Amino acid sequence: MANSSSSTAVSSRTDVDTMNTTRALSYREQLWVEIDPQQGSGPLTAFCILTGYIDAISFSATYVWCGFQTGNFCQLALAIARLMATPKDLHFHLFDQQALCSLLAFNVGAMLGRIGNHMGVKTRIWLFLGTMMQAVLLAAGTVAIWQSGSASIAADRGEPAWTNAASFVGLALISASMGLQGSMAKLLNTHFATTVVLTTVWCELMVEPNLFKLCRLVKYRDIRVIAAASLFFGGFAGRAILDKTGAPVALALGVGFRVLIAISWLFVSPPRAETAPDAK
Repeated sequence: MANSSSSTAVSSRTDVDTMNTTRALSYREQLWVEIDPQQGSGPLTAFCILTGYIDAISFSATYVWCGFQTGNFCQLALAIARLMATPKDLHFHLFDQQALCSLLAFNVGAMLGRIGNHMGVKTRIWLFLGTMMQAVLLAAGTVAIWQSGSASIAADRGEPAWTNAASFVGLALISASMGLQGSMAKLLNTHFATTVVLTTVWCELMVEPNLFKLCRLVKYRDIRVIAAASLFFGGFAGRAILDKTGAPVALALGVGFRVLIAISWLFVSPPRAETAPDAK
C-alpha cells in the first residue's frame, strides 16, 4: 500500500510538471505569433499621440522636430548654401548642429528596426521588445536632459534652450527612439504609415473619394483622420504638460506611456484563419 501511494504521488507530481511545461511552452509560442496589423490600431494610434507629444517637447526647446526629419534635412541644405552666399557664412550654427544630430540619430534608431527582419516584424515578441527599446532610449534621453540642467523652453528661435553636450546626447537619444518607432510601424504596412510622417497622410486624405461622405464609416478615411487627430492631441498635451512640469518630467511620462504601448502589443490578436469552402 505504501509503495502504491508513493508511486501515485510521484505520478501526480510528474503530471503537474508536464502540465506546467506545456503551459510554459504555450506562452512562449504565443510570443512568436504574428499579429494581425489591422488589429493593431490601438498601439499605432498611441504611437501617433507620442509623436506629437515628444515633438512638442523637442521643438519647444530647440525648434527641431525629433520625429519629422524632412525639415531637418532641408535645413542642412540651407546651411551648405550659405557657404556660397555673399558674404559667406562659414559658421556651423547651433540650430544646424542640432538638426544634423537629430537626423543622424533618427536614422540610427530606424536601422535598429532591421532587427525585426530576423525576429519577424509582426511577431508579438519583436513588437514588445522593439517598443521597450524605444522606452529605454527615451529614458536615457530623459536622464541626459535632466542632467544637462537646461531650460525646457527656448526664449527665441535663434536661442535654443538645449545647448550643452548633455542636452545634445538627450536630443540624439530621443530622436533615435522616434526613428525606431517609425521603422517598426512602417514594416507593419498599415494605413497608419510610419506614425511619424503625416504629410503623406494629409495627401491621401484629401484625395480620398469618400472624404465628404460623413454619414457613413469609411475605414481608410477614418484611420487617417484618427492618425492626424492623435498627433494633434499629443502635441497639445505635450506642450501643456511641458509648461507645468518641465522637460524631464514630461519626457518621463512619455517613457511610461511607451511601456504601456509595449505591453499592449502582447494582447493584439493574430489574423483569423480563413474557413475552407464546404466540399460538395
